[in-house]
Amino acid sequence: MPATTGTTPGNAALRSLLYGLPGVDEAGVHARVADLATRSVKTTAKAHAIDLAIRMVDLTTLEGADTPGKVRALAAKARLPDAADRTVPPVAAVCVHPDLVPAAVAALAGTPVAVASVATSFPAGRAPLEARLLDTRHAVAAGADEIDMVIDRGAFLAGDFRKVYEEIAAVKEVCATAGAVPAHLKVILETGELASYDDVRRASWLALHAGADFIKTSTGKITPAATPAVTLVMLQAVRDFRAATGRAAGVKPAGGIRTTKDALRNLVMVQETAGPEWLDPARFRIGASSLLNDLLMQRAKLTTGTYPGPDHYSAD
Repeated sequence: MPATTGTTPGNAALRSLLYGLPGVDEAGVHARVADLATRSVKTTAKAHAIDLAIRMVDLTTLEGADTPGKVRALAAKARLPDAADRTVPPVAAVCVHPDLVPAAVAALAGTPVAVASVATSFPAGRAPLEARLLDTRHAVAAGADEIDMVIDRGAFLAGDFRKVYEEIAAVKEVCATAGAVPAHLKVILETGELASYDDVRRASWLALHAGADFIKTSTGKITPAATPAVTLVMLQAVRDFRAATGRAAGVKPAGGIRTTKDALRNLVMVQETAGPEWLDPARFRIGASSLLNDLLMQRAKLTTGTYPGPDHYSAD
C-alpha cells in the first residue's frame, strides 16, 4: 500500500498492518545493542570507516539567528571539512531552514554536497497541511535536494494513522513535482515523543509505506534523541520493509552522536543489522554537526600520529 499507488488506505487497514507487526523484544534490543557496542573496528579499517562516517554527516544549522553568511560558512566546511587536508571527503548534505535554501544552493553549486531543508513546520509539524505543503514547495522549487519533514506525533499517538499517512504522501508528491528534479523525503519520527519501541517500529513502517526515502529519529530538539536502541529498531524496520516490498529506504539517527566512537558503533550496527548495502550515504546519514570535528581529529591522529590543537577546526 505505498503512496505511489494513488490510493490512501483506510485507518482500519493501516491499524491492521501496524498492529500486525511483530512486537519489539525490549530486553532483546538492549542486549543486542550492548553486544554490538563491544565490536571494534580494526586499525586497518578505521581510516576507511572514519572517511565513510564523514561522508554520511548532514551538517545542520537550524537556529532563529541563522543568516546567509552562516550558511555560506557551513557550506564551505561541508565542501572541504579540513582546509589543511584536501584528501578529507565532503559531507553528505547541509540542512537549513527553507528561506535559506537559495543561499545554500548557491554556495554548494557544482559540488556533491546536497541541500536539505526542514520544511513542514519544523520541529512541531502542527501547522495546517496547506502551509506545510507550501513550505515544502518553496524549498524544493528553490533547489533543495532533500526535505526533512516531521510527522504529527499527536495524530500518530491518537491512532489517526490515515492522517499521518496522507500528510507524508502529500509532502512526497510535492517533493516529486515542485522542482527541476525530485527531492528525497526524510521523515522525522521524533522518537523521544513516542511511547515505546513498538511505536517506533509502527511509525517507521507507516512512513515507509507512505513513501519515505529515509526515516529519521529526531529533530534534535527533544531528549532522548538518537539512542542506539531506537536506531537498531529503525534499521530492522528498513531491512524488513525491503524484504517485504523490494523497496530500500535509508535511516538517519540525529541528535546525541558526538564522538568518533559513537559514529563507528553506528556503522557496526548498520553492517550487522541492515547489511553492507546500507553502508553508504544514500542509505545511512548521521545528523550530528558536532561530530564532524571529532572525526577530523581522529583522522588527523591516524595520519600524523598527533592530535591537532583545539582551535584547528572551525566551530560548526
